[in-house]
Amino acid sequence: MLSGESIVAVVLAGGRGERMGALCQNKAKPGLPFAGSFHVIDFTLSNVVHSQITNLIILVDYQRQKMVDYLKHWYLANSSIKHFDILVPRYGSYSGTANAIYQNLEILEGLRADTVVILASDHIYKMDYRLMIEHHKKLQADVTIGAANVPIELAHRFGIINVDKEDRILTFIEKPRIPQGNLVSMGIYAFNKEVL
Repeated sequence: MLSGESIVAVVLAGGRGERMGALCQNKAKPGLPFAGSFHVIDFTLSNVVHSQITNLIILVDYQRQKMVDYLKHWYLANSSIKHFDILVPRYGSYSGTANAIYQNLEILEGLRADTVVILASDHIYKMDYRLMIEHHKKLQADVTIGAANVPIELAHRFGIINVDKEDRILTFIEKPRIPQGNLVSMGIYAFNKEVL
């Protein structure tokens, strides 16, 4: 079994939720209430804890102070997390996932973890990330992307992945108008830290 200390989870919690209109006018999408006293981000955070990952970095952007306040309270209630950082953009706003990671590479480099799991914070699901990470390490992959099939009429909303017979990624096209398949990215990525 994997050691949670060899893994760092980076949770992207900057979402404006522009397609959600008035619901996200005063709250970031990950901070939206869900089922009473919970928030959307709690699903990803719960998955991290139940996967026994002990290094956690959360990148916040939109409605920063509200997210930071909530995350500080969450951290106080979760003693299994050993390394915890909440990071905001160094300047302006993050211009996307790659930019958010790039602006914080030196923090990642300073951790002893050898695997970086990058996670969206605005999805509702239950997953033990260790299974994906074990598969990633077994194949000695540089990067592994969690993927699922969706109905073809919904595929244009996602990053479309085309793979070969051995599940190696041939192409990844973000939200194409006319998708050439229905295997889509779940927004769950495992990277070897050196490659990242």
